[in-house]
Amino acid sequence: MHDVNATEVAQFHVTGLEPGMEYGYEVLINGQVFDVGQPLSFHTEALWQYREDPPTTTIALGSCAFINEAPYDKPGVPYGSNYEIFDTIASKDPDVMLWLGNNIYLRDYDLGSRSGYFHRYTHARATPAMQRLLRSAHHYAIWDDSDFGPSDANGSWIHKDWALDAFKLFWMNPSYGLPGQPGITTAFEYNDVDMFLLDNRWNRTSDDNKKLEAQILGKEQIEWLIEALKFSRAPFKLVAIGGQVVNPAKVSENHARYEEEREYLLSRIVEEKIKGVIFLSGDRQHTELRKASRDNITIYDLTVSPLTAQVKESKNESSEYLVDKTSVTQHNFGILEISGERLARQLKISIFDKQGSELWTKVIYP
Repeated sequence: MHDVNATEVAQFHVTGLEPGMEYGYEVLINGQVFDVGQPLSFHTEALWQYREDPPTTTIALGSCAFINEAPYDKPGVPYGSNYEIFDTIASKDPDVMLWLGNNIYLRDYDLGSRSGYFHRYTHARATPAMQRLLRSAHHYAIWDDSDFGPSDANGSWIHKDWALDAFKLFWMNPSYGLPGQPGITTAFEYNDVDMFLLDNRWNRTSDDNKKLEAQILGKEQIEWLIEALKFSRAPFKLVAIGGQVVNPAKVSENHARYEEEREYLLSRIVEEKIKGVIFLSGDRQHTELRKASRDNITIYDLTVSPLTAQVKESKNESSEYLVDKTSVTQHNFGILEISGERLARQLKISIFDKQGSELWTKVIYP
């Protein structure tokens, strides 16, 4: 039986920090300095507003991080591999690492107890190849089915409270859920980039439910998102959601399988004339970029997957909205670089393989 519990997770809230500073720190265990083999430090955001152009911001992206644990895995070829990709990401020195769901893979045995959730997180976080990355950036996350419950789990999952408890302990997002609505929805600004992290599980129904209105996000979350996007003055508005939105193919867990909600979400963005929206998704275990335009409003959907889980090719899918030469079927990660003068920012998307070699790059503008 798993013996991991919440008392093994320590959280620290550091106050009194100044902007634009780098702070060193040490970790003490039982009064002794724990040597991790490198200096430990973190930096705070610069106070650039009304003073200078926004700093260049780099954001690493990835999803589907499977860490093998033989006693609990299915027999046969291990599902996870190439863990060195985490160290490769760290070598790119991103400001932020955004984890796009399936950041752990709950096993059948984990799902039966709260301690099973904590064990799965703890086991993944203890991966030696991941340590440098965990120390080297600010980390934010959304979840998808494999770090929420069983495969393809929806809002009916009886232990979603365990999923939320574990998520709050292991991911220090700014907040969790909307007022009066539990879950992981949140938003924050990093330099001049606004990030909106959505919950695609808590309110999800079956896509073929005969009575309930089929939904992934739900009206309340969508209306909050639209209003928050309208309020945003950021040139780029990054919207993280576990599954693809722009892809029209009704396969896997794409939003297209929830046709009415997907159309409502996209049409509201167009109706409100919101520019600079880029959906960031994982799940599919391959990478691609899609681009849709309506009434002079362009919406992107960048899928980045997998980090270490088994690679899957996209088959029998529509090429509609697919940006040429952006499909990747190997372990990979992405780097977003936002740079330029305040009123002339650009976003460069680069996709890298596990060794850090560039596979493709695209530059987009608001």
